[in-house]
Amino acid sequence: MTETTPETPATEAPLPRSITLTDSAVARVSELLATETSDGDGTMMLRVYVNGGGCSGFTYGFSFDDEVGDDDRLFEVGGITVVSDDASLDLIGGSQLDWVESLGGASFQLTNPNATAQCGCGASFSV
Repeated sequence: MTETTPETPATEAPLPRSITLTDSAVARVSELLATETSDGDGTMMLRVYVNGGGCSGFTYGFSFDDEVGDDDRLFEVGGITVVSDDASLDLIGGSQLDWVESLGGASFQLTNPNATAQCGCGASFSV
């Protein structure tokens, strides 16, 4: 079963079972999607998910996808369609994705209110 929530402004606080993006994340994802879909073969979505493993227990995953599964939930954020499965939302619901550029490099960073601990680089977490 899928559901689409109304368009959420990129700066609005996330709902408990949703994922939001900052303005900088929306801009970067839009750039990446433009190169990903330049061949014109479908609408791509940003998939945010969780994998087991990592030094703190779980790792965040990001990819582009053009398919929606039965247990996926869709969110519209700043014109970007974000998709995540129910199991991942149990662990990352209410999170906000940001694109951060610093002297150390640039990366997507997920602020997860459900995480009780995370590794130093922020790539893995525990609940």
